[in-house]
Amino acid sequence: MDLIQIFNTHTPIIGVVHLSPLPTSPRWQGKLKAVIARAEQEATALAAGGVDGIIVENFFDAPFAKDRVDPAVVSAMTLIVDRLKKMVMLPIGINVLRNDARSAMAIASCVEAQFIRVNVLTGIMATDQGLIEGRAYELLRYRRELGSEVAILADVLVKHAHPLATPNITNAVRDTIDRGLADAVILSGWSTGVPPSQEYLELAAAAAADTPVFIGSGANSDNIAQLMQVADGAIVASSLKRHGKITETIDPILVSQFVEAAKETKTTPQQKLKKNLRTKVNSQQ
Repeated sequence: MDLIQIFNTHTPIIGVVHLSPLPTSPRWQGKLKAVIARAEQEATALAAGGVDGIIVENFFDAPFAKDRVDPAVVSAMTLIVDRLKKMVMLPIGINVLRNDARSAMAIASCVEAQFIRVNVLTGIMATDQGLIEGRAYELLRYRRELGSEVAILADVLVKHAHPLATPNITNAVRDTIDRGLADAVILSGWSTGVPPSQEYLELAAAAAADTPVFIGSGANSDNIAQLMQVADGAIVASSLKRHGKITETIDPILVSQFVEAAKETKTTPQQKLKKNLRTKVNSQQ
């Protein structure tokens, strides 16, 4: 995955637009215009704050469907993402929760978005939706059928879930890349707002070799400098919300502070620690 080609930087910061409840979700309020207006407000705030990309999620549709979402959700997200692409001149990605990667790929391909996030690409994870199985086989072939070049950012040992077997971050990262053909991997903490441990992050970066590694949760202005010594980029949402509340809207001032803190860590296209980790693991192979 060429980060420069997509994000115009080696160390992209991706802000998240959490969509209000969409049609057919338990908390749907029946007003799509209000959902669109809030999404436009948040995307504008993220762009004004200086992020390098945006990812759109149906975050407030919880409780989520385990696999396929309702067609109304796909229709609404397609409409919203298409509008956002006309408002902000940034690469846009899509995450259809909990794990509807096929719908995300369809939306992204039709509106010419640049990437999608997939919570479970390979393996089996026990979640509050039940057992979720990775379907890399189906997704990669579907991408080829669509003639799409949408990049796949895949979580490894995704948050709010447990692997059925004893977790081994090194093997999980390698399987996701080598067998699932992910274009980049994402490492998170246990839940929303919790960062991955430094140990797991270093192991993941070493195992990923030249494949980009993103922070998927818990990044904030205080810890981003340390996290970016190892990671290639970060996906951030919770710490950018007003008053620190997940239900609030994005604060552009917090976005600017976060981006400034993240960019201060950038000394070269590849951080020294990151290079050392990956050089070490490559020499052992």
